[in-house]
Amino acid sequence: MADSKKKNDKELSYKELVAKRDELKKEYMDLRFKMVISHVDNPMQKRTMRREIARLNTFIRQKEIAGENK
Repeated sequence: MADSKKKNDKELSYKELVAKRDELKKEYMDLRFKMVISHVDNPMQKRTMRREIARLNTFIRQKEIAGENK
């Protein structure tokens, strides 16, 4: 499943990657607030979301270097 996610994310355009990253960042912040305020069913979700954001940042940077961020 992780490999298919990577392939799907690589095929997205620069703007789509940025939009997806911003959406994930918002969800990550919401999850952090939930963890402080109350119990969360899956605490490992925080780590997986953080890693997914890092993966998207990598793809975004690759597109910037390739000059596809227009």
